[in-house]
Amino acid sequence: MDKTDSMPSLVICDAGPLIHLDELGCLDLLGDFDRIIVPDTVCSEVDRHRPSVFSHPDVELQRMTAAKPVPAVLSSIARIFTLHAGEWEALRIALEFPSGIFLTDDTAARLAAGNLGIKVHGTIGILIRSIRRKQRTSEAILETLRKIPEVSTLHLKSSLLDAIILQVEATKS
Repeated sequence: MDKTDSMPSLVICDAGPLIHLDELGCLDLLGDFDRIIVPDTVCSEVDRHRPSVFSHPDVELQRMTAAKPVPAVLSSIARIFTLHAGEWEALRIALEFPSGIFLTDDTAARLAAGNLGIKVHGTIGILIRSIRRKQRTSEAILETLRKIPEVSTLHLKSSLLDAIILQVEATKS
């Protein structure tokens, strides 16, 4: 697949997007990234909630532990935003790979990443990206978006989900 998309080919994952994409039958959308790094703590969380993530045939997850010492700024931000262990470890690894992107659906983790200068996206971003990358049609993504409240643990305000659906509908050709 063409890797000229504006998103980096390296992602560092928090548990949420892995779990939610699997719940939606869309984990394969990560398959065109060159590297998918999953911190050890995140692996443990995903294994507790959605072990099927690790047996997906189209996605190779690379388990990793942060190698560098914890930057002081991360320790401060982790306290301010009350980050969970998986988010903290994922951000720590993301700092080691500045060209990568951090995948999370957690608001606090997104804010922390922004404060650290880390590129961040979530499940919805991956779904929308799949239309541009021609991995899914707009119609297929609309169907997926509409079933989020019934089949996924992804928490979105219904007004936000409705707005996303309207945007995707408006871009259909």
